[in-house]
Amino acid sequence: MKGTSEVKRIQYHEYGGPEVMRLEDFEPAPLGAEEVLVRVRAAAANPMDFGIRAGRMKHVTGRRFPRAMGYDFAGVVEAVGDRVTRLRVGDEVLGGTSIKEAGAFADVVVAHEKGIVNKPGNLSFEDAAGIPTVGITALQALMTKGKLQPGQSVFVHSCLGGVGRSAVQLALAHQATVAGSCRATARSEARDLGIDPVVDFDFDPASLAGRFDLVVITAGALPVKAARTILKPGGRIVSILPTPSNLARSALPGPFHTLIARPVTKDLEEVARAAGRGTLRLPIARTVPLSQAIPALTEFERKATGKRGKLIITPGG
Repeated sequence: MKGTSEVKRIQYHEYGGPEVMRLEDFEPAPLGAEEVLVRVRAAAANPMDFGIRAGRMKHVTGRRFPRAMGYDFAGVVEAVGDRVTRLRVGDEVLGGTSIKEAGAFADVVVAHEKGIVNKPGNLSFEDAAGIPTVGITALQALMTKGKLQPGQSVFVHSCLGGVGRSAVQLALAHQATVAGSCRATARSEARDLGIDPVVDFDFDPASLAGRFDLVVITAGALPVKAARTILKPGGRIVSILPTPSNLARSALPGPFHTLIARPVTKDLEEVARAAGRGTLRLPIARTVPLSQAIPALTEFERKATGKRGKLIITPGG
């Protein structure tokens, strides 16, 4: 096993496209009192990885380089800070780094304890790595912002993306009924998840008027007028897209709410339990070693692969 003085990660020295990514040696930062050093066994790519590398969140991530890539990971704890109480060396864990720090596409990663939880024993490292960001986002959209109750009805726009699929499964596990939108070619896959009815992205909202307690917009552009049309009186609309217009709309009275997901430990624990029970599962499109990850990330970003699911990065190669 490599020592921490011989570790690599994917990082970049300026904001830009896929061409700025480099696999390089790095020195892990000294552990803070509430931080954990994890030997990465698997990491998962999310669309936000590419937007952040492109500089779309530089107001948060800053201009200090090199910057590392990757947020979601699963692995084994190698060291803990002085004030870490929930985790111990040797624990198998899953979690995510902060937006500012990143660093999961690596041999080792340092992250705050609050963003890491124990991995269910029956969950593989690859499956575990895929759930933190999408799972927490879906859970907080449904529960924190959506106030979902058992027996209510949910509409998930873009129901087969990472967050959408997670929201569907978590809502069904919460005894809600779920409808959703996806491409026409994927309708049977959506139905297999338990979604009914399944509609195309350009569906006529009048056909579903007043049917849903909660509308969750996970991607793309469901017009607010359409969301309002399919909503029951007193229902809630939750978008996970924190655009300026959505944030402004959220500040007004009415049913519209915008979620900015946050690393809440109890939420991540709930997501991990759901994955351990098998009620939350995300497909894996491809698994590659760290040494081959940059070409795979480039292909994944450009949507050159037609396979739906997560890109998982594992050590070595």
